[in-house]
Amino acid sequence: MKYSLRKPLLFTLMAVALVAAADKITLLHTNDTHSSIDPDPKTGNGGILQRKAIFDSVRQADRNVLAIDAGDAVQGSLYFKFFRGDVEYPLMNMMNYDIRILGNHEFDNGLKDLAKYYKKVTATPLSTNYDFSKTELKGVFKPYVIKKIAGRKVGFIGININPESLIEKGNTGGMLYEDAIDKANETAAYLKKDKKCDLVVAITHIGVSKKSGQPTDYDLAHRSRDIDIIIGGHSHTLITPGQTGQYPNVVKNADGRDVLIAQTGKGGKFVGEITIDTDRLGEGIAAYGYKLIPVGNRFESYDPAMQKFLEPYKHDVDSVNARVIGRADFTLHGDDRTGAYANLAGDFAMWFGQQVVDSVLPGRKIDLGIMNVGGIRHDMPAGDITEGEILDTFPFSNYMIIKELSGRDIIDAMKVAAKKGGEAVSENVRVVCTPDSTVKQVIIDGEPMDPEKQYVVSTISYLGDGNDNLKTLANGKLLWRDSMPDMSERILGYITSFGQLGLPVNPDPTPRFVREVVIDNNFREVVIDNN
Repeated sequence: MKYSLRKPLLFTLMAVALVAAADKITLLHTNDTHSSIDPDPKTGNGGILQRKAIFDSVRQADRNVLAIDAGDAVQGSLYFKFFRGDVEYPLMNMMNYDIRILGNHEFDNGLKDLAKYYKKVTATPLSTNYDFSKTELKGVFKPYVIKKIAGRKVGFIGININPESLIEKGNTGGMLYEDAIDKANETAAYLKKDKKCDLVVAITHIGVSKKSGQPTDYDLAHRSRDIDIIIGGHSHTLITPGQTGQYPNVVKNADGRDVLIAQTGKGGKFVGEITIDTDRLGEGIAAYGYKLIPVGNRFESYDPAMQKFLEPYKHDVDSVNARVIGRADFTLHGDDRTGAYANLAGDFAMWFGQQVVDSVLPGRKIDLGIMNVGGIRHDMPAGDITEGEILDTFPFSNYMIIKELSGRDIIDAMKVAAKKGGEAVSENVRVVCTPDSTVKQVIIDGEPMDPEKQYVVSTISYLGDGNDNLKTLANGKLLWRDSMPDMSERILGYITSFGQLGLPVNPDPTPRFVREVVIDNNFREVVIDNN
């Protein structure tokens, strides 16, 4: 008799659980994983196998799960540098993503390469504001997709960044950009009003930082009426649940309703999880749950098919990562715009340029070197430096070039660089700024730069074409262009030369973008006062 009473109760509890599960939608999301295939060598955490284990765990627990990636899944490790996408794209297919959008780095090897890989993507490729109709990607991307899940219609759009001064023009292959906010609002309104979607989710790769001068996720939210959730990328920002301040987790739209904004930082260290209670959609933000799941080494086993697929690629990467080429006395931080690593890059540019002019441009000298800090993708830890670390840190295909530029063009570029927090310049340069990052003057070799004088500059083709918003560097006259399209090989040789001489890599960490400068009477020394 007891059994007959408990059995209906058990079935009732199971039915309640199934109904509860059916009423919840779970969105798993990643962004800017940047070819982070392996775990962090120090902590053992991270990597694509651990991310896949999280996906599998959530899918086993929840019925209505969609996996989303917000772009820049490639570029940032030797896997992409060596294999151009042969690793990342198949592995992401194995992870069973449902929706993917493009980041800017998907274009790094050109549109032809991008088309080759994206035509095999098993997720739904979204792009609402890129027009590929006159390119090899024609018909591959959809402007929106509607998913019928848990009894609800959820519309998704994909909003991409303005490629101007960010993506090299030759790499877009005739793609046309349409205004991000206008196109997002137009499509979201269509999904809500015409397609009767219960919810609209914008998956974006425009970021939340104002430094670029381009519209952000917050601008999109504030100016929208029909977008409920924004899953973002590009700015590498970790937006935590309930976060307020500069990068809040919830903001108001044009009608005063709450919009949830989520982003998981960079490198695949977290997986975002947004849960949607479909019974509470009319209650706005109360219907959503949001959390960040740390990607850690806590699983007993990993996907065997992915492990087997990775083996030959991992062997090649590990062998390069094992070759020691030098030693660093202290840690160089790649994201410090005025620190030692930026200085090392600027000094390399001047050193390399001088080797060139000595052999092919006799009678000329390099006046200064300029590099972009954004091209330094990792730190250089104190201790042994490996070949793999350097190739990893400078992953982009850039030619070294030498240009003749007017002082005015250089000063104008430094004004932009100062607003970004600095840039990599050679040791003979100081950029003097006010506390609000307005440039007062540029000093070179102890003297103010002459706007009318012509200077010989060693830099990379990306900057020489005016990218990274340093538009005036596209002016002037090209004097020389390297035959090797991989700047990392050049800087690898530079750093290796220190080791061959028994010298540590020990760049001066003194900032070269400064607030106060005093020059001695002989114009030989620049004394810096950062107080």
